[in-house]
Amino acid sequence: MVAKQKILIVDDDNNIAELISLYLAKECFDTKIVNDGEEALLAYQTYNPNLILLDLMLPGIDGYQVCREIRAKDNIPIIMLSAKGEVFDKVLGLELGADDYIMKPFDSKEMVARVKAVLRRYQAVKPETPATAAIKMVTYADLEVNLSNYSVVYMGENIDMPPKELELLYFLASSPNQVFTREQLLDNIWGYEYIGDTRTVDVHVKRLREKIKDHAGWGITTVWGIGYKFEVKD
Repeated sequence: MVAKQKILIVDDDNNIAELISLYLAKECFDTKIVNDGEEALLAYQTYNPNLILLDLMLPGIDGYQVCREIRAKDNIPIIMLSAKGEVFDKVLGLELGADDYIMKPFDSKEMVARVKAVLRRYQAVKPETPATAAIKMVTYADLEVNLSNYSVVYMGENIDMPPKELELLYFLASSPNQVFTREQLLDNIWGYEYIGDTRTVDVHVKRLREKIKDHAGWGITTVWGIGYKFEVKD
């Protein structure tokens, strides 16, 4: 029997948390509810969830701090929940490492679809036999991006990178000097199920640039008014 994927629901409104749990249980997920930030950090260690649905406005330790502390240790998928709809709050959540951001009130089908979409991106790559393995990897001077085992080596060091950042880097580096619009990047990396805005791409490019500095021979270049490209220099 395949083990159920576990979702940790963190929300101080127990009615909302119970409703979320009900929708996810119908989709055969196992769920656990906690109501504050301290409980969330403890449950993250003891429950070992596959994904965390994290409300921002929590008593004690807020959702931003919970996300920050978990991200310092782990790349577990995190979807933030909030009644706040301002762009600043959404961007801050993404910059802290959240994988998605859902505003309350939300549609139950959309919430479940987003949970499934994020989990699909985090599924471990299944090992293949040497005869059939097709290694997806791009290499440049001082940079190796391996999509088969989700690893990045930069300047001889392994770089810890969430899957979406790595997928974005691999996608750009796989087509050197080709310009992609933000909409194209959203579609190819996040997929048609993702309901977000193009600022999501900007946030992830910013995080990539903080980890992977421009090289003398290559770099992620902004094409103003259009999007981005992985530029290979002569």
